[in-house]
Amino acid sequence: MTAQPTHDHLVTDRSLLSTKAYGTGRHLAARQSLYRWQTPRHDLPGIVVNELADVRGVVADVGCGNGKFVTRVREDRPDLNVVPMDVSHGILSTLPGAVVADVQQLPLADGALGAVLALHMLYHVEDQAQAVRELGRVLAPGGIAIVSTNSRRDKRELEHLWRQSAGDVLGVREGPDRVQLSARFTLEDAPAILGTAFGEIRTIPLPGVIEVTDAEPVVAHLASYEAWADRMGVPFLETIERARERVDETIQAEGAFRVTCLGGILVCR
Repeated sequence: MTAQPTHDHLVTDRSLLSTKAYGTGRHLAARQSLYRWQTPRHDLPGIVVNELADVRGVVADVGCGNGKFVTRVREDRPDLNVVPMDVSHGILSTLPGAVVADVQQLPLADGALGAVLALHMLYHVEDQAQAVRELGRVLAPGGIAIVSTNSRRDKRELEHLWRQSAGDVLGVREGPDRVQLSARFTLEDAPAILGTAFGEIRTIPLPGVIEVTDAEPVVAHLASYEAWADRMGVPFLETIERARERVDETIQAEGAFRVTCLGGILVCR
């Protein structure tokens, strides 16, 4: 375990993130949709709302993406002033009150927030230590930061599927790894990284198994990495289609294609 992940420009490229990767919410929605087939189903926005029970005032969702959490918090806690923030202007276009901002330099005063959310986004940040300092800086005394990410063991079946499919396309036993987003900020590494600014960190593990009887949700998830297609080292579309065939073969042989998941939410004070 390392407190500071290795820099990976493929995952932290600000220009790519704000255009190809998250210029709209399409790719993010495809990745989120895979969890419809997970057992047990975890209501992540609901968990966040519950953790905000004692919070008052302003809450910023930094790296809010397509606003899934912003929308739910606004619905369930209309007393809170929820501010959506992201580096991508395009993905914020449908969110009222949104601010284009980088977590490494938040346009907020010291102690301005009752809570700050950083959900499945810190792996995209180049200087994670600076980002964590900023999360701590903008919180009022007694405020909380709610962070989420995935375990390094999360969805290993998809990584294996990609390498096998890439190998088939390339005519080798196994192809190269695909770009792995959460590898820069895993559930295992997160407490040490967050601990530089927060004295108390509580982890809520969210295990589950995704089981599909149609290849499309898995294919859509893999295809959502299109922004990095030219960095994968394989013909992207051909590999996607070969993955579809492999998933179909597994479903035909076993009745379903299964993916083991482990994510988590970290509540920091």
